[in-house]
Amino acid sequence: MEIAVIDYKGGNVQSVLFALERLGVQATLTAEPDAIRRADKVIFPGEGEAASAMRELRAQGLDQLLPTLTQPFLGVCLGMQLLGRHSEEGDTELLGILPFDVQRFQPDAQHKVPHMGWNTLRNLRSPLFRGLREDDYVYFVHSYYAPVGAYTIAEGAHPGPFSAAVQHQNFYAVQFHAEKSGPVGTRILQNFLDL
Repeated sequence: MEIAVIDYKGGNVQSVLFALERLGVQATLTAEPDAIRRADKVIFPGEGEAASAMRELRAQGLDQLLPTLTQPFLGVCLGMQLLGRHSEEGDTELLGILPFDVQRFQPDAQHKVPHMGWNTLRNLRSPLFRGLREDDYVYFVHSYYAPVGAYTIAEGAHPGPFSAAVQHQNFYAVQFHAEKSGPVGTRILQNFLDL
């Protein structure tokens, strides 16, 4: 099985590659359109800021390629947010694969921004979460979020509900860092590889 991990100068790539290695999978880090197109599965990791990430995707022509992919695709953290239409972060136009607009969390007395640390998932609705329970914890680090909608396949709360995972056709994405979420994250990655 060929796994392409998209290289767009975003952070967190090595953690994803190491997590796949622990599953016995050798992935290719690439920005080459042909390598991405022919891969059996594509992983789109991310840490960082939406505007600079989109600039890099446009510079490499990946903004045109990614929406056309038909194989199973997994976005992670910023890689999930970039699948939306627009982000408040830098007033940025995104890839437009999913019909959501990314919003900034508003801090209050009990909820800081960024939302950082371990939190549970709820309302799991996808084979991506096969074998998991609603009280399982995953690791989040984000200041922006996608609202809950018809595309939502798992929810988180900080304090109100947000999309912890989304899906549209072959595009799956998680707001949390599966590669840093211990056995739960490992199970999610394996479930993705098994799709």
